[in-house]
Amino acid sequence: MTFRQALCGGDSGLVRAIGAHHPLGARLAEEAGFDAIWASGFELSAAYGLPDASLITMTQHLEATRAMVAAVAIPVVADLDTGFGNAINVMHAVDAYRRAGAAAVVIEDKRFPKDTSLLAGGRQELVSAAAFAGKIEAAIAARGDDEMAIIARTEALIAGRGQAEAKARAEAYVAAGADAILVHSKARTPDEILAFVAAWERDTPLVVVPTAYPQLGEGEIAALGKIGMVIYGNHGLRAMVTALETTFARIRRDGGAHNVERDIAPVDRVFDLQGVPRMKAAEKKFLR
Repeated sequence: MTFRQALCGGDSGLVRAIGAHHPLGARLAEEAGFDAIWASGFELSAAYGLPDASLITMTQHLEATRAMVAAVAIPVVADLDTGFGNAINVMHAVDAYRRAGAAAVVIEDKRFPKDTSLLAGGRQELVSAAAFAGKIEAAIAARGDDEMAIIARTEALIAGRGQAEAKARAEAYVAAGADAILVHSKARTPDEILAFVAAWERDTPLVVVPTAYPQLGEGEIAALGKIGMVIYGNHGLRAMVTALETTFARIRRDGGAHNVERDIAPVDRVFDLQGVPRMKAAEKKFLR
């Protein structure tokens, strides 16, 4: 079964994806039992020390996505932000990500350059629904016969446009051919998302990202019966920041690494994640 079939089939259960921006994080997510990787633009921007404001290039994100696809057996869902420009840019991007092996792409209806969704006071400007429907149609044309899923992301709730516009935009994107609709919210409770889901009457599955409202668990999400995928968008990155801050501070405070050694992964664990045992087995077989 392809990722697109799993997302849209309706009987395969909730797809659980988590954000990553490099192959090591993707492998750890796969080991933890996630169904898919979210190739996060926010995480990659942060890894470069840059705001998530369309500053990293398509090449940077595409190469990170390609590396993660090569590192894991589970699907990789690419976060394309606004599609790197207009509908023609979207066609170029979708073709490139298709050839890189991405199982799905997500494109949002914000104006390029974008501002990150959960930033207080952020610039949340939307393109017209008609212009974005053209982007979705362009993405489908570029996909051709490939099984890549095209997911349309509406930021209407993020932009404060209300439920009616969010629903109207989502329906327009379904009419344009989107395989799923990602509806995003920065509300601190799930009420806004639950209201959208309750009003959704199409068969097209929804995708949610419960970063701002983590109290909405997978059991409740699955019980709604209309959501095909949940994305944990940036939890790996935030956990990494906490771990590095704590470990670095302890080493400076203690004047050495003697106290942190027992609390961090042994070097052999890193060797395993790098595939060193497989390399050594191949050396024994082929090096002469």
